[in-house]
Amino acid sequence: MNLTRRNALALGGAAIVVSLVPVNAAFAATDLTMADIAAFTGGADVTEGGIELTTPEIAENGNTVPIAFSAPGAKRVIILADGNPSPGVATFSFSEMAISEGSTRIRLATTQDVIVVAELADGTYTQVAKSVKVTIGGCGG
Repeated sequence: MNLTRRNALALGGAAIVVSLVPVNAAFAATDLTMADIAAFTGGADVTEGGIELTTPEIAENGNTVPIAFSAPGAKRVIILADGNPSPGVATFSFSEMAISEGSTRIRLATTQDVIVVAELADGTYTQVAKSVKVTIGGCGG
């Protein structure tokens, strides 16, 4: 193959486009997560803390990652996986008499943050996030 100026420009342009695709996908996941949080809170301010989130630091397999949370005084809790194609994982609702805690196993596509947002009984919102390193992705990765 003769490398002409036209071929070099075409290859360079294609390389730039391919290198930008994962970056755009990462921004889209973050935008989806922010949209999910805004939908859950109705646009209200969200503070940090007040929730205990237990996740493994490293998940050998992203197909089944155990997580647990405790959010004293919470009415509703949403769990989000920031790097998944669909960040919303689960929503829990609690009665006034219930202990506001739960656990589940979630699927993580790549190394990412797991975010838990809680609506407290007084109508305020709080969140906590933890990073989980995934060695083998669970969403086809």
